[in-house]
Amino acid sequence: MATTTQVDLETRMSLQDFLYREALALDERRFRDWLEYLADDIRYEVPVRVTREALADWELTPTSRIFDDTKATLEVRVQRLETDFAWAEQPPSRTRHFVTNVVVDPGDVENEYLVQSNCFIYRSRGDEPTPSFYSLFRKDTVRRTSTAPGWEIARRWAAFDQSLINAHNMSIFI
Repeated sequence: MATTTQVDLETRMSLQDFLYREALALDERRFRDWLEYLADDIRYEVPVRVTREALADWELTPTSRIFDDTKATLEVRVQRLETDFAWAEQPPSRTRHFVTNVVVDPGDVENEYLVQSNCFIYRSRGDEPTPSFYSLFRKDTVRRTSTAPGWEIARRWAAFDQSLINAHNMSIFI
């Protein structure tokens, strides 16, 4: 087991609360507010998981991505959701993000922290009787800021646990 420098309780609790509030903004479809949780230089990356034989070198493809976004491309996705042209989201998805197992370690740069968490997302659409469920592992680089909410996500890397995503589209945010 790797030994890491301990992060003080106040910082850990503040980061955990930050992730909960970020999830709440997504669940309440407050996407403009959600963008405020992201650094201007964010990299938002979700690689494709593939099913491979046992002992394969990798099961997350090193090149293919479900999402590979910057702040600018995330803003475009939010702008599109605000129009009548987001047909994939008519009617809008209802989501619930469950963020658990939050582990905080110091980052390589002062005032940055490496925050690992599990995220379970429940998604239902319209009157469809069967919801979608997504289980993910996330690695975030979170930076302390002097403006509210006091933190910003500089990098989000997330990996779905399943290799086959049960969805007609992936128009939600992770």
